[in-house]
Amino acid sequence: MTENYLTRRNFITGIGATTAGIILSSCNVSGDRSARGLTEEALAVTPVVKSQDLEKSDITVGYVPVNDCAPFAIAWKKGFFRKYGLNVTLNREASWATSRDGLIFGRLDASPVVSGAVTNARIGAEGARHAPLCAAMTIHRHGNAMTMSKDMWDYGIRPWFEYQQKYGDGALEAFGRDFRGYFDKQPPEKKVWAVVLSSAIYEYFARYLSAAAGVDPLKEFRVIIVSPPQMVTNMRIGAMEAYMVAEPWNTRAITGNEGIGFTFAQGKEIWQGHPDRLLGVMESFIVNYPKTYRSLVKAMIEACQYCGKPENRQEIAELLTQRSFTGAKPKNPGVPITKFTGPGIIGNYNYGGFDGKDRTIKADDTTIFYDLPNSIPHEIGEHSTFLWRSRSLWLMTQAARWGQIKEIPKNAKEVAAKGWRTDLYRDIAAEMGIKCPQDDYKVEPPEAFIDKKGFDPSDPVGYLNSFDIRANAPSQFFMS
Repeated sequence: MTENYLTRRNFITGIGATTAGIILSSCNVSGDRSARGLTEEALAVTPVVKSQDLEKSDITVGYVPVNDCAPFAIAWKKGFFRKYGLNVTLNREASWATSRDGLIFGRLDASPVVSGAVTNARIGAEGARHAPLCAAMTIHRHGNAMTMSKDMWDYGIRPWFEYQQKYGDGALEAFGRDFRGYFDKQPPEKKVWAVVLSSAIYEYFARYLSAAAGVDPLKEFRVIIVSPPQMVTNMRIGAMEAYMVAEPWNTRAITGNEGIGFTFAQGKEIWQGHPDRLLGVMESFIVNYPKTYRSLVKAMIEACQYCGKPENRQEIAELLTQRSFTGAKPKNPGVPITKFTGPGIIGNYNYGGFDGKDRTIKADDTTIFYDLPNSIPHEIGEHSTFLWRSRSLWLMTQAARWGQIKEIPKNAKEVAAKGWRTDLYRDIAAEMGIKCPQDDYKVEPPEAFIDKKGFDPSDPVGYLNSFDIRANAPSQFFMS
């Protein structure tokens, strides 16, 4: 059964992408919504870098209409691009696939990409285009969640934090019983989970959670690809039972909004401190335009610093409601304009539910743009935009675990070094007076993961083999 499913993988994901594309076309979603011109705030900024001193001052930068486009919106609005001599055209992308492919095919100079896109492009993983992509920095950590359907709620599944409150150390086992019980009763056409791209950390999280709960994602459900703005619509029509996406498209689903689902867990509950989006560029951009590259990274670091300050979060949540960005604005008068964008940015996160209970939790790590809160274990000098190359290795273990590559590359560290440009980031940050960790690799502690299984980057193969549920896992046969 596993073999049959794997041969259909590209077809399945392709159907998901095609369906999303058809819906997007009908909604006329295109780059025409992109932010244009310079704001008064940007015009008031005095550049510290002259445009004529850059190899290429006019660049096109993509973004996708989810909350994590905030640093791009802020860099445009506040004039951080202008400060560093850049004349940036922002281009709103229809999906994470177009954001990635826009880089690969030269339509975009820079763009956010999902965690996994750079690594998988480098190793030629299934579902990813093979290309010399590079990650310049982390755009943000967290800021995403898993939404499950009302049918799953009606069966008895509840948000992860409630399992922890009720069962303590037995929470994962208890959830596993419920999850297994629900899936065993579903016909094949309902065993579907949607994510935004096959190389997204969201796909790995969906599979990781399922396997931890005892449901083999390679055999027992399908993963389809759906564009973020179409997640809610596709769940409403029954195209999937669960999805994982960046905010505000989880908040849109809960009771009081669209009322079609609830948040099972934020991504930070699967892996606390995980990177979500990376700033992607092609290797040729770094080589051909080194000064432009440095200006771009500096502008984005400053934008992330701005987004990371608590006093700016309300402004950011309001900016994101504009049609040029997420367009997630309540239709009813009298409702706060940040009803959809606020929870993921401000941190008053509501998991929803269908029993009338208020499941709003206030936290300072809902979306992390720069400063790391005390709730996140971190190294001296570490901030959210810093790139840990060890996390590229973790992504390789997941690509191998789920059959996107046959094995972890023998030169995994070399691949990570070429793709995740921590060396350049550290050098650029130093010019800005920012201290960074001196190591490129770190051990992820067991308590950071939902299944309490830590990651030591010195032994990625051993880590991969420690999972019972994985592609090409050994099978046991018994003869009577």
